Amino acid sequence: MNLSSTIKSIQDIMRKDDGVDGDAQRLGQLTWMLFLKVFDQREEEWEDDNAKYKSPLPERYRWRNWAAHVAGAEGKKAPQKTPTEIVGFINNELFPALKEHIDASKSPQHKVIKQVFEDANNYMKSGPQMLAVIEKLEEAINFHDFKTRASLGDVYEQMLNDLRGAGNAGEFYTPRAITAFMADRVNPRLDIRETVMDPACGTGGFLTAAIDHFRNQLSTKSSAEDKRAIEELIYGIEKKQLPHLLCTTNMLLHGIDVPSQIEHRNTLGIGWNEWSANNKMDCVITNPPFGGYEDDGVGSDYPADLRTRETADMFMALIIKKLLKENGRAAVVLPDGFLFGDGIKGSLKKLMLRDCKLHTIIRLPKGVFAPYTSIKTNLLFFTKGATVDDGTERFHTDTIWFYEHPYPTGYKSYSKTKPIRLEEFKPEQEWWGNEANDFADRVENEYAWKVNFKTKREQAEAAAQPHWQRAEDLNNQAAALEGHATDLRKSLVGTTDAAHREKIDAAITELRAAAEPLRLQARDAQAAGDRIYWPIFNLDIKNPNAAEEEIHDPDVLLEKFKQLLGEIEETENQLKGELAAALAHHFSSPEANDA
Repeated sequence: MNLSSTIKSIQDIMRKDDGVDGDAQRLGQLTWMLFLKVFDQREEEWEDDNAKYKSPLPERYRWRNWAAHVAGAEGKKAPQKTPTEIVGFINNELFPALKEHIDASKSPQHKVIKQVFEDANNYMKSGPQMLAVIEKLEEAINFHDFKTRASLGDVYEQMLNDLRGAGNAGEFYTPRAITAFMADRVNPRLDIRETVMDPACGTGGFLTAAIDHFRNQLSTKSSAEDKRAIEELIYGIEKKQLPHLLCTTNMLLHGIDVPSQIEHRNTLGIGWNEWSANNKMDCVITNPPFGGYEDDGVGSDYPADLRTRETADMFMALIIKKLLKENGRAAVVLPDGFLFGDGIKGSLKKLMLRDCKLHTIIRLPKGVFAPYTSIKTNLLFFTKGATVDDGTERFHTDTIWFYEHPYPTGYKSYSKTKPIRLEEFKPEQEWWGNEANDFADRVENEYAWKVNFKTKREQAEAAAQPHWQRAEDLNNQAAALEGHATDLRKSLVGTTDAAHREKIDAAITELRAAAEPLRLQARDAQAAGDRIYWPIFNLDIKNPNAAEEEIHDPDVLLEKFKQLLGEIEETENQLKGELAAALAHHFSSPEANDA
């Protein structure tokens, strides 16, 4: 029986157990057992290399001393625990020991064990079924066999792919074609020891892609130090227990012997000012969870203009401001909603376009993340610009290239059985060019187009500036009136003359009444300028080179008609607002103009 069939048969055994409910629990159960089995065999290798090696696990709880089959009196291998003993041993001895009595401060290995088991669970209730699973693992998993080791990594990836249909657990899986393409384009370099981080690492797909990318840079001339360095260049943080367990085991299967840099904690729960220069990375590659919200209080210390509880937005603020080094490179998966969103999303896009060079957006079609979500997604590639602190606002983004990834011929959507494949990205890879020459070799085609953001921004700023200047002037006039009123109020201190007080109070009332319409006019003028300026941060830009799709479906046509009516109404409201702001000064009070 091959390895893939063995894993399927193990999952079938677990389906018979009353304690295991659903694919996510089956995978979690299998993974902690697989982790201990593989870790034990890796320990055998470390013991061979170092006679003084000491396991972080107490002897009684190492796989070899409770789960591994051992030869009996007749030489036939048999389990060490009986069906009546095994579940009680795991629940009452093994798990309490690994959860409560491992000191994470002793070594990186201790830390890995502690984090893997602190929230892990044994779901199986049946002793015979548990022993049947152990027997299958004993028969199939020989991590000393390099062929088995390689195929086990592939089988594990397939198991994670299967998780896509397991309810909310699917959010932690990014198709391997996407992770490999993004790692390839970001191109972390082993020779100069570039660090790679995924701050929402899920099951570790981006990190394994980065590991593979590093290993592809090894040659016969590479040193042992080059090979060892890979382990120290990979960083991940994952909030939830199951994907952290899956990720840690994934790292082990991909040759990261001590995956201590995969942390089990909430990235967004780390205080804004707790991040230091030492946390900055050369490369960030991630698919942050979108559509979710953090608990109250999380992110409350973010800068006021970036304060939000929406998870993807919080991750973007962190990546731009805290995680990327100067000239560091990032690739991030984001939904369409981020591209066209305003408010905090608009502020984040301005921050990204100002502080970073957003050079490429790959627009993916629907279904890439099916069945977990049908939302259309995009791959954003950007580079952190060097800090310029001369008191002016400088934007590092001048030109943004878009590439619309098409479905393969004959496809109308992707699915679990027809996923996106890495080969589909070959046209993008051939078109890509080189950032060193500002992608001078890129050309527009039926899928690729560019937007001159610098020109759009300069034109919008020029058009908005008169409105903003008028808003500033009106606010200054209002402030002068309010300041005069404040001075008059101060002049009354100690005054007992009732007639004089009444006269001054009347003057103060007039001044404040005159200031109020100026404030309203200033607000309208500011809004008129903002309506001109902020739309430049709408990055939901359609392909201008695509042929117009002919639509005959009446429901689709009706929906497009409703959308068009809404756009017309919005344009009318904008024109009314701008006209009102432009004419507002004709209706200001004579007293205000005289002030």
